[in-house]
Amino acid sequence: MYDLLFANPIVAFIFALSVLVFFHELGHYWVARRNGVRVEVFSIGFGPELFGWNDKADTRWKICLMPFGGYVKMFGDADATSSGLDEGERPFTEEEKAVSFHYKSIGARAAIVSAGPIANFILAAVLFAILYMAVGVPEKFYAAIGEVVPESAAEEAALQKGDRILSLDGKPTETFDDMREIVMNNPDRQLMAIVQRNASEINVTITPKAKESNGETIGVLGVRPDPDQAEYTRYNPALAVWMGVEKTYEMTAQILSHLGTLITGGGSVKDLGGPLRIAQVSGDAAKSGFDSLIYLMAVLSVNLGLINLFPIPMLDGGHLVFYAAEAIRGKPLSEKAQEYGFRLGLTLVLGLMIFATWNDLVQLKVFDFVTQLFT
Repeated sequence: MYDLLFANPIVAFIFALSVLVFFHELGHYWVARRNGVRVEVFSIGFGPELFGWNDKADTRWKICLMPFGGYVKMFGDADATSSGLDEGERPFTEEEKAVSFHYKSIGARAAIVSAGPIANFILAAVLFAILYMAVGVPEKFYAAIGEVVPESAAEEAALQKGDRILSLDGKPTETFDDMREIVMNNPDRQLMAIVQRNASEINVTITPKAKESNGETIGVLGVRPDPDQAEYTRYNPALAVWMGVEKTYEMTAQILSHLGTLITGGGSVKDLGGPLRIAQVSGDAAKSGFDSLIYLMAVLSVNLGLINLFPIPMLDGGHLVFYAAEAIRGKPLSEKAQEYGFRLGLTLVLGLMIFATWNDLVQLKVFDFVTQLFT
């Protein structure tokens, strides 16, 4: 059943994205309802409605044709610069003001807006915790190959995924760290290896490539460990939850650090991925197993929560900046200022999406494929 559902990378991508979007919007919805705001629409996706239903609070829950996002439409928040008027036709009545997002206090509005990203951080911590309980944490990787890096020493030696290195340079290699240490100490030197492949043992000559690292030359093989050939330790629910929170915090810090490096010119913009690369990674994770897909969803949930907190108009962080300005000034920014802000935010978001998609097309060599069709 799992293979049938997630064999297609697009299906895996849509599933992962829909879950993340649902929890993000659920955060907005739940806090809005706790603050007495009427929620008119809860939508997963955009465009024409495929199916939906109305609940007792008269909220329309619906699934739409284009599953690339979602939204929660609250009463009194018809547009970015909502003035509290019903589409400019008439003032709200007192009863309508009581359930309108626009007429809630700054604190309530800020809580509603913040709830979406917070829900994504909570979801990430929960997903990590589930993995720590159900799958566990690899405490020891055996000297087995999970992935061969293209154009590496391992590829030149014809090593394959699933191979287990029994010995290297005459020394036994039980763990991946044993193998790594021998490789690092022998750059550009031929090493004899005994490799277990399926039920057979074969002799392989490996020459680690030299690489400069922290002022010294080390050897690099170009392989990653095989998660299927490792010893895992599972944790009890309480400890798993704590570890999930820690992992979410660590990943948030890593993302911010990486973004800081990019901004200061220390990184490569080629690392920025868009929807195509996310779809590819989702498909690869799904093929590796449901636990890999859950891990990817946790990582993406951290990214989604963090990105939405950026102080860019149109994103949740941009709304929070407007509310902060309102709190300082004692009144909201003018409609014109908010309108220009949201136009700028839309330009930035669309520009980033186009750039990331272009990056995807280049990194996935789509242009090379198309060129070959016409040559």
